[in-house]
Amino acid sequence: MTYRNPAPTVDIIIELINRPHRPIVLIERKNEPFGWAIPGGFVDYGESVETAAKREALEETSLEISLVKQFCVYSDPSRDRRKHTISIVFIATATGEPKAADDAKTIQIFQPWETPTDLCFDHGHILQDYWSYRHHGIRPCFGA
Repeated sequence: MTYRNPAPTVDIIIELINRPHRPIVLIERKNEPFGWAIPGGFVDYGESVETAAKREALEETSLEISLVKQFCVYSDPSRDRRKHTISIVFIATATGEPKAADDAKTIQIFQPWETPTDLCFDHGHILQDYWSYRHHGIRPCFGA
């Protein structure tokens, strides 16, 4: 039997702190699965998740970010139909004008009340958890 591990990934909820209501940046994916997504990607071998988050944010949004906190870990084996991934989700801040690059076809700034419905992976669930945290201070809780 071949031994397989889930692939570690990072997703970065980037808040633009120089705009009203701290909108977030989402990318429209250039590659399958198509749709809108939180910027992020795979952690490279020998790379910390924090370094991967900063690298992926810069590659996809052209923004230098400051990591604020590690928000949550999402590990449902069906979260990515390509393979089993585990995502460490960060909240980060940035200023400036995001520009689509790398795996991003386009980029858009979204307010909490206008999040797109065609989100990839489990990013709709992640953003619901994030909005609950931002508006009510409730972080996702597992176990207990």
